[in-house]
Amino acid sequence: MQEFLTNGYAATSMDRVAATAGVSKATVYSHFTDKPSLFSALIQQLAEDKFRATSFDPRDERTMKGNPREVLTQLAREVIDEATCGQQFCEFMRLIIGESGRFPELSKPYIENVAKPLVDGLTRYLASCSELNLSDPEASARTFMGTLIYFVMLQRVLGGAALMPMEGDRIITTVVDLIAPAD
Repeated sequence: MQEFLTNGYAATSMDRVAATAGVSKATVYSHFTDKPSLFSALIQQLAEDKFRATSFDPRDERTMKGNPREVLTQLAREVIDEATCGQQFCEFMRLIIGESGRFPELSKPYIENVAKPLVDGLTRYLASCSELNLSDPEASARTFMGTLIYFVMLQRVLGGAALMPMEGDRIITTVVDLIAPAD
């Protein structure tokens, strides 16, 4: 991962990866058939780490239970906190966004392993919360996650915190109120 973050996708070679890892190029190729498969494996590992670090794992129905306001608040707080503390995650997002124009295949593993499972899991959860009376749980899930991701992208990935400062709690309260209004 460090090679990709330091040099970008295009300038990272399997030779450099092998040298940095202190192994032979043959060893790298015995685990990964090519650079795209290595990059995809890194994104899968990033997804695993992210889901392990949060109480809401979209692949595990047991984590999608409870009061909607509490679940959504906890999920939002974890997304924002993880992005605030995870400098490597922000750098990796910069890499994917910056290089996906020339290498569109870079975004596919992120979408498949992070974005889609999260939106699908949140959609299932919101659909199970009949008390919310949501007409479109998927659109609501995308709105919720989109708001959080935009906040993280603007504040952390693009460095907008100095020009457009806003406390994460304000975003969390507002987006939770939109999806699960207080009684």
